[in-house]
Amino acid sequence: MKIKSVNLDQVAGFKSQYPKDNLKEIAFAGRSNVGKSSLINALLGRKKLAKISSKPGKTRTVNFYSVNDKFRLVDLPGYGYAKVSKKEKGKWNDIINTYLNTRDNIEEVFLVVDIRHEPTNQDLEMYNWILQAGFTGFVIATKYDKIPKSKIDRYIKVIKEKLNIKDSGLIFAFSSENKHNKDVLLEQIEVIINYKESDFN
Repeated sequence: MKIKSVNLDQVAGFKSQYPKDNLKEIAFAGRSNVGKSSLINALLGRKKLAKISSKPGKTRTVNFYSVNDKFRLVDLPGYGYAKVSKKEKGKWNDIINTYLNTRDNIEEVFLVVDIRHEPTNQDLEMYNWILQAGFTGFVIATKYDKIPKSKIDRYIKVIKEKLNIKDSGLIFAFSSENKHNKDVLLEQIEVIINYKESDFN
């Protein structure tokens, strides 16, 4: 897929702020600080499109990025960040749940995890929701550049077993630094957008 144009369409804290058209959307869900924003920047070839920070919890809204005026990538707030109040965590969870449970445009949801760490129970809960909602169950394991390449199979096995994934082909090791598997992911996204049957038609 060739990225010709990218725009930040909308930053939404409420459902009423979502874009009103029916462009297909691919969402990225995951814990705070797993690198969702860096992933989006790397995929779209932009350095500062999605705001990133070394501090967890930077993304606190649903951010809609249109690609080639054809579809959107959607950056969801991270979950599981411990250093905020229960009230604040509740707000973030509400924002995530509202989007995932009410947005008809969603074509696929990718779970994003940090390849260096075993997925948490919250990751498992999110992954089970993704499957129960009828999505494929793709997982992007970020920060691939931070681990020894000789141990990649061991790290993937941990993710596979924790999330009860039968097909390792659903897991994409990814690095926003060296762009490992960028082309593979873009190809997968293109397949989803172009060929997956949509309820919009």
